Amino acid sequence: LQKMAELLGLGAECGEGAVGAAALASSCLADNRLNLDVYPDGCCRFLRLFEERQGEVVQVEFLRLSSNDPLLGSTLGILPHLKHLKSLVLKGGHARDVFGSCQHGSLTSLPSDFGNLRCLTHLDLSFNKLSTLPRCILRLPSLRVLLVSHNRLVALPEAFGSLSKLTFFSAMKNQLKDLPQSIGELAVLQNLDLSENDLESLPEEIGNLHNCTDLDLSGNRLSSIPESFANLKSLRRLHLHSNLLLTVPASLASLPNLSRLDLQNNCLRAVPPEIQTAPFVRLRGNPLGQAEPSPQADESSAKVLPRLFLASEEDSFTVTSEGCKVVLACGIRFCFPRGAASDPLRIFFRTLAPDPQWVKLRHHDVLLSRVLELQPHGIKFQQEVQIWMPYASPQTLHQREVVVRTFSGQSWSDLRTKVEQKRKSKKHVAHCSVLHFSWFLVVSRLVQNECKVPAEGTLLFSSVDPNIKVTFPPGVTAETRSVKLQVLPVSTEEIEEATAAAGCRASPLLCLSQDSLSAFLRPVRIQLPLPPGVTGLNLDRSRLHLLHGDLEGQTWDDITSQVVLEFTHLYAVFEVTHFSWYWLWYTTKTYIGGIAKKVYERLRMYQVNFIALQRKKDPEQVLLQCVPKHKVDPVLKKLQDRYRGPEPSDMVEMFEGEQFFAAFERGISIDMDRPDCVDGRLSFIFYSHLKNMKEIYVTSPVDRKGQAVKGQVSFYRGAIPESIPEDASRRRKGPDSLWLATLPIKLPRLRPRWGENPSPLNGFSFPPLNLGNAETGYLTQANLLSIARRVGADWQAIGLSLGLTYQQIERIGYNNREDLDKQILDMLFSWAQQNMEDPDCVSKLITAMKESGRQDIADDIEAIIDLGRQKYRASIRRVGLEQESSTEDSAVAMV
Repeated sequence: LQKMAELLGLGAECGEGAVGAAALASSCLADNRLNLDVYPDGCCRFLRLFEERQGEVVQVEFLRLSSNDPLLGSTLGILPHLKHLKSLVLKGGHARDVFGSCQHGSLTSLPSDFGNLRCLTHLDLSFNKLSTLPRCILRLPSLRVLLVSHNRLVALPEAFGSLSKLTFFSAMKNQLKDLPQSIGELAVLQNLDLSENDLESLPEEIGNLHNCTDLDLSGNRLSSIPESFANLKSLRRLHLHSNLLLTVPASLASLPNLSRLDLQNNCLRAVPPEIQTAPFVRLRGNPLGQAEPSPQADESSAKVLPRLFLASEEDSFTVTSEGCKVVLACGIRFCFPRGAASDPLRIFFRTLAPDPQWVKLRHHDVLLSRVLELQPHGIKFQQEVQIWMPYASPQTLHQREVVVRTFSGQSWSDLRTKVEQKRKSKKHVAHCSVLHFSWFLVVSRLVQNECKVPAEGTLLFSSVDPNIKVTFPPGVTAETRSVKLQVLPVSTEEIEEATAAAGCRASPLLCLSQDSLSAFLRPVRIQLPLPPGVTGLNLDRSRLHLLHGDLEGQTWDDITSQVVLEFTHLYAVFEVTHFSWYWLWYTTKTYIGGIAKKVYERLRMYQVNFIALQRKKDPEQVLLQCVPKHKVDPVLKKLQDRYRGPEPSDMVEMFEGEQFFAAFERGISIDMDRPDCVDGRLSFIFYSHLKNMKEIYVTSPVDRKGQAVKGQVSFYRGAIPESIPEDASRRRKGPDSLWLATLPIKLPRLRPRWGENPSPLNGFSFPPLNLGNAETGYLTQANLLSIARRVGADWQAIGLSLGLTYQQIERIGYNNREDLDKQILDMLFSWAQQNMEDPDCVSKLITAMKESGRQDIADDIEAIIDLGRQKYRASIRRVGLEQESSTEDSAVAMV
């Protein structure tokens, strides 16, 4: 009682008084749930709630707290008093360090009377600092789901098998070296995840897990597996990739329900023929067929780094002091030399769509790749790590260079980059070396020449146009400074097209910059070639203008009268003391600064067309794409076998990195809850060398049983980017100034697919479904039915990727022969029934869609799940703002 009083006193200290306590209680306590991990002061709120409304708090059945909370230790003592608790989440990872990596929680143990929670069925202690599993957990008689991933466990207690009701156990990303024999006593265990540990062997008793359907042992140090695996008759998916396996028993191929066996990235030189020929086995990354190295070859073979080939669904790999070469499914490659990492290090990776809010392109830059993020951020390697990034070939970009750009957390900088081309595929890759991991992307920029300018002076030439040079005389600077030179060639045709005047000529654009804020002590001498067709012999000096532009190209001033211009037969020479853009013009026009600004703006723009095509086999699938003018014909030719639609739109002009929207109109609608949907319109970002494409599932509120729907899709400009010149912004004002183009969309008359029965499942009767969990998001029966409408003749491939056996697929096909719709429904809902208890089933569904080539469905499922999570968190915050909120607001949002 004294300890309880101390805890309640601590709760009183962290509150805001009696009035604040009442508001706090009504804001957090919703029915039998307390979701406090979304609040930075969640434990403080819990303590206050327990003090003010103890009678209601002890009735709570679902509780979530962040173990990053500094008051967690004070809160743990109260938890054993919540006798009705069914689900408890004490998870870390809610806070991040300066590099953006998740921070583990502070939890290292649990109270001894924690085992009194006799109703507890779900316990999540992930992302903490547990080095041993608390003994009190073994006294939880109702526990069915236990998650202790991302901790520091080195062993499990010998009595671990006493958790007789456990159906799901995850201890991934720990330091387990062995397993207790009692693990075989978990008679009802269905999912076991022990990936990314240090397991070197497994007990024979693991073969007693007769109800286990999913077993993940990837990322360990196993050299063999027990023969008792042949007893795992319920096993559907077995993950053994990234181990040290030398042999595997042939009996694995005869497991009756096995639909996936992943043996990639091991040391298998030979496998039984039953396994090698099975269609569900993955063997990539093994030295199959290679002979054992002879003792004499040991020294030379030691220099060969092991190779890892990662599948599309994998997001991490382990690097040891031995080094390795890694190939990602997207084509990105890494080389970690020996000694690059002193201790085993887990590397996480992902590729992201570029967000113009933080991917800042400079003028005339062109983005050539997606953004690659590598974690942990900021970690320093002992030796340089090599990275090869594929990129879109800039075939139309001449006199430019390709570089890898990296983000330090504050700004982007360019790395020394070598461009290579693969021999077989002819694809281009950018090769760089780094000591730290962060974000990386590939860009094409103007060729950059640079040099160090000492006090003695120096000379800098342009490699694009050697006729352009900058001379730094002695005494030009007191301290050495770095100077960069870039040149943008401008053709006569571009000038005439932009100015609509045949008499205008201009030299290449010269940009000079330096790393010092101070001006030079002596004038710097610049040589520029005269505009095309102009020589020192026929020069009319009244028509020649030297323009100076600011670094953003917003203003162009005629400085001809402010400098001394000298002329040779081919060049103009002048002197300056500070750096920026310089441009020679030859014209009879008077207001040359405004003309140069307009031309400079046009040089940064791309002429594009919009296309809107519908799948021939499924007109509700609409492909939208923004294509540069010169690529339209090749793109249409590539798509014509699968899609049909109207002619491309008229040509419009867009800037690199500019946002635009697509709006479906006149009876055509889309899912407004998509993450990329803003005010009912799809958001795009235009990058000239990336695929500005989305495939969308459209519907119509109009009854299509009697008639087709003739709608349209219109494209509109989005928010004006910061880098767009003021004149361009000013011209885009007005009610119709944002409209770009409109293309027709026709949805044909709908034939009855699902029968006239009002039941949405057309004769199928299943109990209500909620696949997934509150953390990862749910899929409902309605969601699954919507997905079924998208699936076609590829349902068998999807079913196999989902883990259904060949026998199940054949039975579904036979039972619903001549009715494709029923086959699809039976396959999806059969899988859903089998996996509704699996908390990871939604992610497995997404992975299966991707593996089956249905990225469009996978994207929509992810959008549904993201929306559900957002609504769930929003409902919690909304309850926190509205004291009269109903208990329905705290439920997980559904789509």
